[in-house]
Amino acid sequence: MREIVLDTETTGFEPSEGHRIVEIGAVELWNHLPTGRTYHQYINPERPMPPDAFQVHGLGDDFLRDKPVFRLVAAEFLEFVADARLVIHNAAFDMKFLNAELDWVGLPVIPWERALDTLAMARQKFPGSPASLDALCRRFGIDNSAREKHGALLDSEILAEVYLELVGGRQPDLVLSSGPAAGTDAATGGEWRPRPRPKSLPPRLTEEEAAAHAAFVEGLGDKALWRQFG
Repeated sequence: MREIVLDTETTGFEPSEGHRIVEIGAVELWNHLPTGRTYHQYINPERPMPPDAFQVHGLGDDFLRDKPVFRLVAAEFLEFVADARLVIHNAAFDMKFLNAELDWVGLPVIPWERALDTLAMARQKFPGSPASLDALCRRFGIDNSAREKHGALLDSEILAEVYLELVGGRQPDLVLSSGPAAGTDAATGGEWRPRPRPKSLPPRLTEEEAAAHAAFVEGLGDKALWRQFG
């Protein structure tokens, strides 16, 4: 199963108020394991950067001025994500911006049901506990010391680790096996499935214990319930 862990940085909170995406970062997972493929792009928002947003991610007008506008990178971004599930922390925020940007350039939007919200996952798994990315890093012992400011690619890489913990650990699909590969049948090379023992284990009951048990059952009489299952 292919998944894309994704994060964006923006100029504000609402695309309906003219705010835009300024950075997209994404990490590819295959069967919950990072493949090493990433996507990272800074984007010229074609508008000034508000001071409050600059304090969050540090991406200013001078830095973004020579970066491509969204319509020039949209096709490459869609090619990278393809039809994969999108793993996003607070998915509603990023999805509304991505779909607004896609709609503005006349491209198909991404169906909302393709997004998996790790914020909702964390709140369900740890009700009443802080569920920010930093809080989850502390909970799972994930190093986020490089996260002095928000950055889309760095946050995606951190979120990938958090996500793997949320679904059951860094290797949630691991199957313990003595064969050549976890989850592989050594004889057939196919997917591993449990089978009956080829030879039964020897009984652990001694002869003396078996004789004592037989004498006990005999003393219960012919109508004893035990005899119906003997």
